[in-house]
Amino acid sequence: MTLHENEIPVDETAIRSLLDAQCPAWAGLPLSRAGAGTDNTMYRLGDELLVRLPRTAGNGRSLRKEQDWLPRLAPHLAYSIPSPVHAGAPTDAFPLPWSVYRWIDGAEPGPDTVRDWAAFGADLAAFVRELHGVDLMGAARAGGLSWYRGGGLKPCDEWVGGSFDDCRVIVGAELDIDVLERLWRAALSLPEPGAGRQVWLHGDLKPSNLLVRSGRLHAVIDFGGLSVGLPDAEHATVWDLPPQARQAYWDAMGLDEVAWTRARAWAVAVGVSGIAYYGGKFPAFVAECRARLQAILTDAAMHQR
Repeated sequence: MTLHENEIPVDETAIRSLLDAQCPAWAGLPLSRAGAGTDNTMYRLGDELLVRLPRTAGNGRSLRKEQDWLPRLAPHLAYSIPSPVHAGAPTDAFPLPWSVYRWIDGAEPGPDTVRDWAAFGADLAAFVRELHGVDLMGAARAGGLSWYRGGGLKPCDEWVGGSFDDCRVIVGAELDIDVLERLWRAALSLPEPGAGRQVWLHGDLKPSNLLVRSGRLHAVIDFGGLSVGLPDAEHATVWDLPPQARQAYWDAMGLDEVAWTRARAWAVAVGVSGIAYYGGKFPAFVAECRARLQAILTDAAMHQR
């Protein structure tokens, strides 16, 4: 499944050649597909390892960032995060950096794996507070650690505005795009947060990047969006979770209405732009975005936030 015009194809043969050349001790281990997201393709290697390969050159730079920073962040976090064990070099078979990580057992949060959603929301808030409290260790919002989700909303208005129009064509009357656009505009009308206190950001805490064991949060994965910036966008993915988790997260974080309004606007922006970009290419991801936007509409109607 190709998602981007500049995507680099990869298959098991290419991965075997990478392992033969750079990791011969692991070359004979079983290899099986372990999923694919918008930025990376994953293969499980044996029982204890995961191979992660970027789809594009930009995603390759994100892997290098993980290799640099995850080992430094891990000692400060109570929850498990990916542990890089090999930084793969580009070759003729695959011309981008790639990584091998320790495999983390766990399941994606959902109705079959989580029974107490309030406790799960509190767990997620605990991780976010912990990550945001880690010293920056000299890192700054620059280069690979500067991402749009850690900045202000107004610089994103041009492309988000176009995404609303695209969504009207793609989803028709299935979502009330006019209401979603009003929620976005309401957040834009707020004063910009300014420099604020900049913190470490995961950047994409959606359910597929969270792992549970025994119904509780166990690990947070995929730090490709790791950056330094303002915290509001970090809260956006709580609209991917049931209302009980969302309320528990909000309570545990102690967020005010301004932060919540900005977080909701980021959730709208990511949802409508995801539908606009991946419509017709990645149905599962589009369905995820649509569910998020419907949750925002339902929540807004119920709580008038």
